[in-house]
Amino acid sequence: MRKLFRWSIAAAALVLLAAQFIRPARTNPVFDPSRALAAAHPMPPDVADVFQRACRDCHSNETRWPWYSHLAPVSWFVIDHVNHGRSHFNASDWSSYEPDEAARLLKELCELAREQAMPLRSYTLIHRSAALTSADVSALCAWTAHGSRGQP
Repeated sequence: MRKLFRWSIAAAALVLLAAQFIRPARTNPVFDPSRALAAAHPMPPDVADVFQRACRDCHSNETRWPWYSHLAPVSWFVIDHVNHGRSHFNASDWSSYEPDEAARLLKELCELAREQAMPLRSYTLIHRSAALTSADVSALCAWTAHGSRGQP
């Protein structure tokens, strides 16, 4: 029984070591700041702070890749979340959205924050400062309401 346990531990260690060689790309594509969300809808300081703390890592091309994003299998999970987040809403490529789509995304941003669906719980567990307060949600929703009416 002890021998089987040792072999199991050794096999698991080898699998984890081999997994380190499967490295999906951690990308931060180059972007033009004039095409970004903040250029189209300037953010007051409190909203910019919320965006930096709670949204930027998954919803822009300015992801900060923490140390654990270099270790498989956690890296696969993190990279998938970032890619998925960018596919839903990428603040770095805001000008690519049609006006109706942009207005819908701003409205949805507020709704998801209000429903505590964003940022994801898995993100706020590790990044405690990303958790939104009621003041953060109010500021974000006031700003998105202004932008969703098509006003800069």
